[in-house]
Amino acid sequence: MIIDFHTHIFPPDVREEREGYLKRDRTFAEMYANPKAKIATAEELLVSMDYAGVAVSVALGFAWREHELCVRHNDYLLEAAAKSKGRIVAFCTVNMAADEAAGEIVRCAKAGAKGVGELRSESQAWDLNGEPGARLAGLAREHGLVLLVHVTEVGGHEYAGKSGLQLGAFYRFALEHPDFPVVGAHFAGGLPFAMPEAPQVSLTAFADTAARRFLYPETSYRDLIARWGAERLVLGSDFPLVSQKAQIEEVRSNISGEREQRLVLGGNASRLLRLDTDA
Repeated sequence: MIIDFHTHIFPPDVREEREGYLKRDRTFAEMYANPKAKIATAEELLVSMDYAGVAVSVALGFAWREHELCVRHNDYLLEAAAKSKGRIVAFCTVNMAADEAAGEIVRCAKAGAKGVGELRSESQAWDLNGEPGARLAGLAREHGLVLLVHVTEVGGHEYAGKSGLQLGAFYRFALEHPDFPVVGAHFAGGLPFAMPEAPQVSLTAFADTAARRFLYPETSYRDLIARWGAERLVLGSDFPLVSQKAQIEEVRSNISGEREQRLVLGGNASRLLRLDTDA
């Protein structure tokens, strides 16, 4: 079973009324002002899944500044997940600076969300390692949620959407909260490569493969597995930025062992999501 742990879908009106949303949210404007920046719906994700042979996709929320926009996006994600009969798993979105954030996480968890993300605490102006992050950690622990965090790699080139959470802040959070799973997007911002002490990070810290082709050489697969093991890497396409089929082929081309491939393509994600499968 192939599970894509990092995809993005939006309510149709976000694409249809893009200009209005660009004016309303500066992070959205940074990432989607270019008309070529793709915005996908749940229906388009399911078509992609059928084509690529993906059984389950995690659909992530967006780090909106306004609580109202978070709620609307969450409603869409939860509805899409319910209609998909298990093929789409919702990770909802919150701004922990909002008074209503905790209640929204509880609402989403009760409605079937299995995680929160893609978190960009610095984009929303709250501290992952401060009181808001402690509240978030407590809620994740209480409701059995996975957190997926956008992590900004050290150095490299600039691009739309690069900022979100500094690598050191992610490292500290992962160290201080070893009792629930945290996934660092984009090879965890290069944490396994950037810090010699990175192997000390709890075994509940994971990385996904999203957008690898724009950030790291293909040898990164080999290097991460050497440092963290195949048990801590999950497939992430960053759909629609990268096609799911292309991302799966990339993993298969760069991870040679059958067991390692099986873990990265679905086994690890299945455990994180507590799916009833033999993946």
